[in-house]
Amino acid sequence: MNTKSESSLKGSYLLAIIILQVFIYLTVFLDIPIARQTLGFLYFTFVPGYIFVKLLDLSKINRVETLLLSTGFSVGFLMISGLLISVSLSMLGFSKPLSLNSLMLFLNIAILIGGIVAYKREKTVPVNRSQIVEKLQNTPFILLFIILPILSIIGVYYVNVYENNLILLFTIAMIAALVVGALISKRFLPSRLYPIAIVTIGLALLFHTALISNYIISYGSDVPWEYFVFKSTQNQGYWSINNPYIGDIGLGRYYSMLSITVLPTVYNSLLNMDQMLFKIVFPAIFSLVPLGLYQLWQGYVGKKFAFVAVFLFMSQATFYVEMISLNRQMIAELFFVLLLIVMFKKDMKPANKILCFMIFSFALVTSHYALAEILLFFVALTTIFLLFQKHPSRNITLAMVVFFFVLMFTWYIFTSGSAAFNSFLQFGDYVYDQLGNFLNPASRGETVLIGLGLAPSPSAWNTVSRIFAYVTQGFILLGFVSLLTKRSKLKIEREYFILSSAAILILVLLILVPGLANTLNMSRFFHILLFFLAPFFALGVAFLVRTFSTRKRIFVVSALLLLVLVPYFLFQTNFVYEVTGSQSWSVPLSGYRMNDLQLYGENGYLDARSAYGAQWLSNSFNPDNLSTVYADLRSLSNVLAFYGFSSGTPITNITIMANSSAAYLNTLNVVAGYIPYEQYLWNSSDISYVFSDSNVVYENGGSVIYQKP
Repeated sequence: MNTKSESSLKGSYLLAIIILQVFIYLTVFLDIPIARQTLGFLYFTFVPGYIFVKLLDLSKINRVETLLLSTGFSVGFLMISGLLISVSLSMLGFSKPLSLNSLMLFLNIAILIGGIVAYKREKTVPVNRSQIVEKLQNTPFILLFIILPILSIIGVYYVNVYENNLILLFTIAMIAALVVGALISKRFLPSRLYPIAIVTIGLALLFHTALISNYIISYGSDVPWEYFVFKSTQNQGYWSINNPYIGDIGLGRYYSMLSITVLPTVYNSLLNMDQMLFKIVFPAIFSLVPLGLYQLWQGYVGKKFAFVAVFLFMSQATFYVEMISLNRQMIAELFFVLLLIVMFKKDMKPANKILCFMIFSFALVTSHYALAEILLFFVALTTIFLLFQKHPSRNITLAMVVFFFVLMFTWYIFTSGSAAFNSFLQFGDYVYDQLGNFLNPASRGETVLIGLGLAPSPSAWNTVSRIFAYVTQGFILLGFVSLLTKRSKLKIEREYFILSSAAILILVLLILVPGLANTLNMSRFFHILLFFLAPFFALGVAFLVRTFSTRKRIFVVSALLLLVLVPYFLFQTNFVYEVTGSQSWSVPLSGYRMNDLQLYGENGYLDARSAYGAQWLSNSFNPDNLSTVYADLRSLSNVLAFYGFSSGTPITNITIMANSSAAYLNTLNVVAGYIPYEQYLWNSSDISYVFSDSNVVYENGGSVIYQKP
């Protein structure tokens, strides 16, 4: 290549940045729908990090690692930049430093300066575009994977509008069929295209639950309060180091996390998406976590087994149901897996590794307290064990552990009135108090009891589902044992083996120690532990086949993997339950036939009438001017939190409304006629006397608001 063409290629990305910035300014300030959201998301989520990758001269990374690191650095850049802008401009007297103008000016100048510096430092930019296109053309089946997210979005639209789930059922069946084809035939899906398949499957699964309904669904989790602190930060226009919710440790804990305060505020100022941030942008970022796990695992167990492990990870319902309502954990898991990749990357310069570790550590600590604490436990245990054995690790050093420890506790103690740190102490006290119930199996929580087979099964199909879940766990244990007894031919680094052993130890402790599983939820714990344990599933299958079979081992391993994985996936997605008409827990597939208590109560489904009522209440009454707001317990922690009410009083059969108060009734209360409170359930008509001396000030057929002067 001549000098002129080299220079042209070298500066092509710099020219692209300048052109992108012009389009960004146009689409943002003219507020062009779709273009602003699409172009803005791609630009701010990948370009800043891509420039940072070039500045670090990370020449020995492949395209997958480039994508992962670019995303991680970009998201971290938005969080850190938002924090710096908020703190610095607030000190200078700006009332709303996180406004659109200040963010656009600072972020684009920083990106442009970074692009110029990278351009000056870089020698060449080798890109063989024709080779990429040729690889895709030689594998037309990859198009079937690429259309999966599109089918999922169309399927959700048909459910929302027509209550028709056939397209979603077809999409789930298609995912299973494509995975079968991928594991059976290399021509169907060459291993080099596994990353594309992983991301598209992940997006399809995440979107099919995230986009159901026009509103955020809580699925009984924390997203209402995450949205509450996001909107609070956005309305203030800045983030404060102090806890604005004095006396409320829960809200203070959420407020200390930049992942659900500063990050969505920055994104929303730039993209103007509001609730769609939590329904589209955060799941899209989270879809890269399985890709990161594939990149981490394929160096140890090979590409095929890594693909199998990732599909097992994505098949578990926690990935695409529970995590959808845990936005801070979705962001944190991206940094969690990036930290693992950085720690175990051998050909990264020490200075670059330290810098990457510091950036991702800060991003993780300020994204999710529990996940940070879990990582600290893993790396500290590994470091202590290796130091005790007098074999210090080059991947996980004592300096890294000390830095992470100091950073984590400094942030948790000195932000939001030590809410995160106090919560940590509260959880510790809770587990300590539960030790007296050691002989009571119920103290471990319902999920643990189900996992141990001590809870009754609601149906025969559910029993079959549990069997497949037990089989997957059995193969994981078998794979770990094969490595422990050195009967596996794989050579895994000491650090990764110790981390996996620590994961097994935590799993045992969750079963043995009363109350421990309840501090986070057992399903979430298991989801995190799969970061280390999922590869052992394929290893366990391979070990079993190698022990009892002497012929066609590769075929037998693939067949056995599919025999377990595909049914496990179809049961986890509730596909089998919907097809057979059994009790289902999937809102996208079976919401149309769920009873009202399950749909509106347990899953926190929010329809238009309930939302309009809560919005009217928020617009018409300043929460500070009301003595209290009465509502059923679910509404207080769900729909009302979405519309700015941080507290209220539950409605019971002994409620007496105070003066200058309001009462909110939603679809579950008005249409279905139920008012739930913990283990109690009243008919709305039976306790109508609660509102006898109040006036109806709003009604839309599904929501009613009373006011007592």
